[in-house]
Amino acid sequence: MDAPQSMSVETALDRQSQANYGERRFGAVNWLGLWTLYLKEIRRFMKVVTQTVVAPVISTLLFLIVFTQAFGSARPDINGVPFIEFLAPGLIIMAVLSNAFTNSSSSLLIGKVQGSIVDVLMPPLSAAELTVAFVAGAATRGFLVGFITALTSAVFMYANGAPMRIEAMWAILYFATAAALIFSMLGVVGGIWAEKFDQLAAVTNFVITPLTFLSGTFYSVERLPEPFRTASQFNPVYYLIDGFRFGFTGQAESNLLIGVLLTLALVGIFGFWSYLLFRSGYKLKE
Repeated sequence: MDAPQSMSVETALDRQSQANYGERRFGAVNWLGLWTLYLKEIRRFMKVVTQTVVAPVISTLLFLIVFTQAFGSARPDINGVPFIEFLAPGLIIMAVLSNAFTNSSSSLLIGKVQGSIVDVLMPPLSAAELTVAFVAGAATRGFLVGFITALTSAVFMYANGAPMRIEAMWAILYFATAAALIFSMLGVVGGIWAEKFDQLAAVTNFVITPLTFLSGTFYSVERLPEPFRTASQFNPVYYLIDGFRFGFTGQAESNLLIGVLLTLALVGIFGFWSYLLFRSGYKLKE
């Protein structure tokens, strides 16, 4: 007799728990299952590439065009860096983190709303493997959008007589990776917590957007009056943007060591939080 075509999420989680803690034929890590789920996440956003990749790149390029063409000539150099060279890295890293968050959060929430999350929970994947696959898929989208945005920004800057420079490749790679991972994990937390799209939109509007726009993307934090200057020191996105910008301009307003340590801590905190949510099945059993 054929197995039922439908299965409750709670039953799927029970099977997942048995796979997690019982004997598995895949060894310590189910590499095949992890890779398959990662590919699923990649193919999910690549099927609508115009919406998930092209649209964010165009939006970021429009920011660059408007700010440089409308205000660029009236804006003095910032810390000895031409305004267009100061602005472009901030827009690139903002594209990375916003798309990483959107991918993981929307994937999980859509799965819960449509009831297809059971297809992810049924295979013998541990909580750690689920976390890695979702985070890696979202980070890949962030990297892809950021890379294309960087290329188009470089072309635009060259056409305006300001070739894009690279002063510290390690800072570019590290802070881009940290931004993609932190916000991919934050997206996992938000996607599991939210029960409807309005709740997820509230996280975007009242948490993600303020953190990104109030982090020195369009201005120098050093020019802010108190207490806003001091408040910026507690914004983790400020360290991500400033560290990433340092990779291009060689100028940093923040302490890079503090930025590295803080972002490493956030990767660990949000990664462990995401793992705990998958392990407990919080709001995934409903």
